[in-house]
Amino acid sequence: MPSVLLIVRSVVSPLTRTRLFRRAAPRVLPTIEGIVTALSGGRMQLSALLVPSLVLHTTGAKSGAPRETALMYTPDGEGRAIVAGTSFARDRHPAWTYNLLATPDAVITVRGRRLGVRASLIGDEGRDAAWARIEAQWPGYRGYERESGRVVRLFLLQPVHEGRSRAGLEAEA
Repeated sequence: MPSVLLIVRSVVSPLTRTRLFRRAAPRVLPTIEGIVTALSGGRMQLSALLVPSLVLHTTGAKSGAPRETALMYTPDGEGRAIVAGTSFARDRHPAWTYNLLATPDAVITVRGRRLGVRASLIGDEGRDAAWARIEAQWPGYRGYERESGRVVRLFLLQPVHEGRSRAGLEAEA
């Protein structure tokens, strides 16, 4: 990883754990992400400047309507992605996690490329390993779980296209 990126992460990471960030980010970041994504034609996300990011396209659990959410992801080392429903340490699970539980087949967009995925909830036996990978990418991220007072839902997103190589989401990171 380039040293500039490491320096930026080391400065930004502690800020993301502040109360001010957790309060403001859910309101401000989606708007900024939307503008950057629109201007880049879906090829760039603001969050992708710091961490691997994707847009998750799900089906609403109650409404059945299409939904989109920009998320950080962590490659699992086997061509899959791990996503965490931290929701900025809020006490409720984010809506997209309910959507995946109801309809695990989804689509992700990474750097303007769409890919079908199947989501599976990471159980107790895999949680510590998943969190270790996530925190290797973004130190302190599990703090959101501790501060939220709930067990954060972790999902593994498995590409469903047969032609996709093992390095699928690894190459995107």
